[in-house]
Amino acid sequence: MSYRVEFFNQKVMAEVLGWPAGIAASFAVVALRMVEHGPNLGLPHTRAMGDGLFEVRARGAEGIGRAFFCTLVGQRIVVLHGFVKKTQATPAAELKTARKRLKEVQGG
Repeated sequence: MSYRVEFFNQKVMAEVLGWPAGIAASFAVVALRMVEHGPNLGLPHTRAMGDGLFEVRARGAEGIGRAFFCTLVGQRIVVLHGFVKKTQATPAAELKTARKRLKEVQGG
Protein backbone atom coordinates (compact mmCIF):
# COMPACT_ATOMS: atom_id res chain seq x y z
CA MET A 1 0.00 0.00 0.00
CA SER A 2 1.58 3.28 -1.05
CA TYR A 3 1.61 6.58 0.79
CA ARG A 4 1.14 10.08 -0.56
CA VAL A 5 3.49 12.97 0.31
CA GLU A 6 1.84 16.39 0.60
CA PHE A 7 3.05 19.79 1.77
CA PHE A 8 1.45 21.93 4.48
CA ASN A 9 1.19 24.80 1.98
CA GLN A 10 2.81 26.20 -1.16
CA LYS A 11 5.38 28.14 0.87
CA VAL A 12 6.67 24.95 2.53
CA MET A 13 6.79 23.19 -0.83
CA ALA A 14 8.77 26.05 -2.40
CA GLU A 15 11.17 26.14 0.55
CA VAL A 16 11.96 22.42 0.53
CA LEU A 17 12.10 22.04 -3.25
CA GLY A 18 14.26 25.18 -3.43
CA TRP A 19 17.03 23.70 -1.29
CA PRO A 20 20.48 23.39 -2.92
CA ALA A 21 20.49 20.60 -5.53
CA GLY A 22 22.26 17.91 -3.49
CA ILE A 23 20.11 18.40 -0.40
CA ALA A 24 16.90 18.56 -2.48
CA ALA A 25 17.89 15.35 -4.30
CA SER A 26 18.47 13.61 -0.96
CA PHE A 27 15.02 14.74 0.22
CA ALA A 28 13.45 13.45 -3.01
CA VAL A 29 15.06 10.02 -2.56
CA VAL A 30 13.78 9.76 1.02
CA ALA A 31 10.30 10.99 -0.01
CA LEU A 32 10.11 8.31 -2.71
CA ARG A 33 11.12 5.64 -0.20
CA MET A 34 8.39 6.86 2.16
CA VAL A 35 5.81 6.62 -0.65
CA GLU A 36 6.84 3.03 -1.35
CA HIS A 37 7.63 1.73 2.14
CA GLY A 38 5.86 4.10 4.55
CA PRO A 39 7.20 6.90 6.71
CA ASN A 40 9.01 4.79 9.32
CA LEU A 41 12.33 4.38 7.49
CA GLY A 42 14.46 4.91 10.59
CA LEU A 43 17.91 6.42 10.82
CA PRO A 44 19.67 7.76 8.82
CA HIS A 45 16.63 8.69 6.69
CA THR A 46 13.92 9.63 9.19
CA ARG A 47 13.71 10.14 12.93
CA ALA A 48 10.85 10.47 15.41
CA MET A 49 10.79 13.81 17.22
CA GLY A 50 7.96 12.91 19.63
CA ASP A 51 4.21 13.51 19.80
CA GLY A 52 3.61 12.45 16.18
CA LEU A 53 6.30 14.70 14.66
CA PHE A 54 9.05 13.20 12.51
CA GLU A 55 11.93 14.56 10.46
CA VAL A 56 13.44 13.73 7.09
CA ARG A 57 17.21 13.91 7.36
CA ALA A 58 18.47 15.12 3.97
CA ARG A 59 22.18 15.51 3.29
CA GLY A 60 24.04 16.82 0.27
CA ALA A 61 27.45 18.25 -0.60
CA GLU A 62 26.03 21.69 0.24
CA GLY A 63 24.98 20.80 3.78
CA ILE A 64 22.09 19.31 5.72
CA GLY A 65 18.35 19.87 5.37
CA ARG A 66 15.57 18.91 7.71
CA ALA A 67 11.92 18.55 6.79
CA PHE A 68 9.44 17.92 9.60
CA PHE A 69 6.40 15.81 8.79
CA CYS A 70 3.48 13.95 10.30
CA THR A 71 1.24 11.15 9.10
CA LEU A 72 -2.52 11.39 8.75
CA VAL A 73 -5.34 8.95 8.11
CA GLY A 74 -5.47 7.74 4.54
CA GLN A 75 -1.75 7.01 4.09
CA ARG A 76 -0.93 10.74 3.95
CA ILE A 77 2.47 12.17 4.86
CA VAL A 78 2.33 15.93 5.36
CA VAL A 79 5.57 17.94 5.22
CA LEU A 80 5.00 20.71 7.77
CA HIS A 81 8.22 22.71 7.68
CA GLY A 82 11.71 22.55 6.23
CA PHE A 83 15.01 24.35 6.59
CA VAL A 84 18.70 24.01 5.81
CA LYS A 85 20.73 23.52 9.00
CA LYS A 86 23.43 26.05 9.81
CA THR A 87 24.29 24.71 13.28
CA GLN A 88 24.71 21.25 14.82
CA ALA A 89 21.53 21.47 16.90
CA THR A 90 18.05 22.00 15.49
CA PRO A 91 17.05 25.60 16.28
CA ALA A 92 14.15 25.86 18.73
CA ALA A 93 12.27 28.28 16.44
CA GLU A 94 12.26 25.73 13.60
CA LEU A 95 10.91 23.00 15.88
CA LYS A 96 8.29 25.39 17.30
CA THR A 97 7.03 26.20 13.79
CA ALA A 98 6.72 22.50 12.97
CA ARG A 99 4.88 21.69 16.22
CA LYS A 100 2.44 24.58 15.68
CA ARG A 101 1.62 23.31 12.18
CA LEU A 102 1.30 19.75 13.52
CA LYS A 103 -1.44 20.95 15.87
CA GLU A 104 -3.19 22.70 12.97
CA VAL A 105 -3.31 19.62 10.74
CA GLN A 106 -4.43 17.44 13.65
CA GLY A 107 -7.34 19.79 14.25
CA GLY A 108 -6.06 21.27 17.49
